[in-house]
Amino acid sequence: MNPDTLRTDTNFAGRIPELYDRLLVPMLFESYATDIAKRAAALGPSHVLETAAGTGAVTRALARELPAHAELVATDLNQAMLDRASMTPIDKPVTWQQANALQLPFDDARFDIVVCQFGAMFFPDRTAAYTEAHRVLRPGGALLFNVWDRIEENEFADTVTEALSALFPDDPPLFMKRTPHGYFDREAISRDLSNAGFDAPAHFDTVTRRSHASSAEDVAIAYCQGTPLRNEIEARPRASLDDATSACAAAIAARFGSGAVDGKIQAHVILAQR
Repeated sequence: MNPDTLRTDTNFAGRIPELYDRLLVPMLFESYATDIAKRAAALGPSHVLETAAGTGAVTRALARELPAHAELVATDLNQAMLDRASMTPIDKPVTWQQANALQLPFDDARFDIVVCQFGAMFFPDRTAAYTEAHRVLRPGGALLFNVWDRIEENEFADTVTEALSALFPDDPPLFMKRTPHGYFDREAISRDLSNAGFDAPAHFDTVTRRSHASSAEDVAIAYCQGTPLRNEIEARPRASLDDATSACAAAIAARFGSGAVDGKIQAHVILAQR
């Protein structure tokens, strides 16, 4: 990934955090957040680090699932996302900290578990990120994370990408396919983990859910305006952000119907033991 693309794909700023939290979190992330939080709690950790916490979907789920004594530290590269996350009250104390997953500001063997939901796809150097997770984990600790499966297994994202490819045929915005749905190969993930020092074979579990939204327009707004896909659309002169959103809403409605819509989503959950 070239530096300009990296900056675009990881730029969660402006209106993106608010739309992401209001539309995408319930549409895509909450059910997986509950799933990964329950898996984390089942391991009985006392010191928990979350990386790429975003607007706090997993943080809130971890706060519900972890025992009262467990320490919870939530980090993200983007301060704007953490600012949005901290606006939602959480009954359990949480330490919010801006941090780069490739350069974690924590001591060696500091945590029992590192949890990361749908963040590994955005890391410019995944082996470096896993190496940092390995470093801050105590012996016997675990890295627990999930990644989206290929875009064809995620119907809303696939439909939006196809609609935008038709609207911008000469230079289609491919953020969804390139980044959120670009890191699904089990062999590649296993190789990156092994290179980072996780010697035991990682455990993979493929989890399928349904994504729900009140309308096709909400889906289109969520993807086109509530993710870094917005940055790609706004950089293209052929059509406006509103035009792109409308085109995607029409495509979603054509495929899934008018009124409330739902589509298949699928992800891999990975557990790597230190």
